[in-house]
Amino acid sequence: MIILVGGHKGGSGKSTSTVNICVELVRNGKDVVLVDGDVQATSARFVNDRSDHEELPPIHCVQKYGNIRETLLDLKGRYEFVVADVAGRDSRELRTAMTAADILLVPFRPSQPDLDTLEHLDEVITQAKDLNPDLKSYAVLTMAPSNPVINEIKDARSYLSEYPQLKLLNTIIRDRKVYRDCMAEGKGVVEMANSKARAEIQLLVKELLEW
Repeated sequence: MIILVGGHKGGSGKSTSTVNICVELVRNGKDVVLVDGDVQATSARFVNDRSDHEELPPIHCVQKYGNIRETLLDLKGRYEFVVADVAGRDSRELRTAMTAADILLVPFRPSQPDLDTLEHLDEVITQAKDLNPDLKSYAVLTMAPSNPVINEIKDARSYLSEYPQLKLLNTIIRDRKVYRDCMAEGKGVVEMANSKARAEIQLLVKELLEW
């Protein structure tokens, strides 16, 4: 299965979501390769840092830019899960990956600048489905405020409901310091002492893969 994590807005926790999905999959005994298609190489650096922890299950990583369609399809034949991280913009990596992916996951912060990218992204998804009609596309709210008084989440859900082909997951990833800490340590939050963040990632993977 190919899971593509991407979108048209940077700073939405895309790479953080990618590596934490990978960690949860390998923790469940799955054979996983991460494809870093973002020149910032955040996910690739995470994998490199993780290699210093011999006690942790390894994650394989491939860096590839430009047209990554054939790379993803080749790796799909060799791994149980291929998880791709591409730049947070309308890129060649994003468009070519969408023609190969089984699942597109778009992280969104519940903020207007993120939501303003939806109209164009919706058009790109439509074009991708012309070539890859089996593509499933999902949105997940990330870096969400933990204060229940703030209405950003409610407003974002309402806005996203206008784009039915991008299904909004029930899982909400909150703005927690542990997500930043895990990136520096080469660990997933499921491997750290924060039960709330661990539950968020576990629920995300279960919902995304319908486990």
